Amino acid sequence: MGSIVSLLSGAGFLPEPEQKPVILASRASTLAQIQTNAVLDTIRSLNPTNEFAASFMTTEGDKNQAQALYLLGGKSLWTKELEVALLEGDVDILVHCVKDVPTTLPPGCELGAILEREDPVDVLVVKKGLPYKSLADLPDGSVVGTSSVRRVAQLRKSFPKLEFKDIRGNLNTRLAKLDAPTGPYVAIILAKAGLVRLGFDSRITCPVASPTLYYAVGQGALCVEVRSDDPKIKTLAASLNHWQTEWQCRAERACLRVLEGGCSVPVGVETTLVPLRGTTLGKEPERCMLTLTGTVTGLQGTPHVEHTIMEEVGSVTEAEAIGVLLARYLMDHGAKAILEDIGKDRDNRNAIANKVPAAN
Repeated sequence: MGSIVSLLSGAGFLPEPEQKPVILASRASTLAQIQTNAVLDTIRSLNPTNEFAASFMTTEGDKNQAQALYLLGGKSLWTKELEVALLEGDVDILVHCVKDVPTTLPPGCELGAILEREDPVDVLVVKKGLPYKSLADLPDGSVVGTSSVRRVAQLRKSFPKLEFKDIRGNLNTRLAKLDAPTGPYVAIILAKAGLVRLGFDSRITCPVASPTLYYAVGQGALCVEVRSDDPKIKTLAASLNHWQTEWQCRAERACLRVLEGGCSVPVGVETTLVPLRGTTLGKEPERCMLTLTGTVTGLQGTPHVEHTIMEEVGSVTEAEAIGVLLARYLMDHGAKAILEDIGKDRDNRNAIANKVPAAN
């Protein structure tokens, strides 16, 4: 009977079944919506015979704008609700910033693609009307806002006389807090990619790059998450992949996975990937030179552990192996003690906030 229906439909006697659109979903912030709509445009252009639509939801990380990220814990604050919808089949593809995605995903979920990375550097944004052009220009005691413990730890190493204060909210909110006449902030530190995507690149005062500040794992790149058991959606998602960015970000994520860090841990990275031979433009080459730097820094700017590995790699699996190798070196040379101290500090602060016995 099924074959008869198929023949009748193909002959024009029966209407074709209505195609269900593939649903892309993300957080509901303005930046997340801009990013998702950009991915939507790209996947539509690459797969013109498929229907696509977008959906947005507020996550726990969006709802809790009062508590410091350092005390909130893992990155699943921004992904858990979305992943529930994905696994239940309510949506088909999740769009994330790579830096917001936990290094271990729930069973049944996987990264389907990592898109071409934008400049991952952090930048300084100075309050409107002030003359300062760099962090070095700021007077002693100036308040610099950031929600990232990674930035605070690294910048305290170079600028011990500045004061760093937590600032939460989306980019519009943070810029408004910065520019408020009675607000405490002289400047804030943000990721360049987010400012550019929102059209706020004119607010950038200057980049704050290595060796002063190494960026977060995956910073500047978008990715899509899919169900592991959905081959059709996995094929559609794979069309978005930029292999150079994937190799770099997966190496960084492998390093972070071993360090057991998250967005609230002061782990910084910098990665380059240079094709060596057997290269065809746009296709994966035979060999690349991967240079991966990783850093772990104490909350007060010391101690600081830093190491760089430069190795030839020929696959994303080999790139991930370099990330693991780097993490093990860092752990063996002081990072383990730093991260243990940070864990105790977080437990103690949460204990005080919740009025329970603190860790020893």
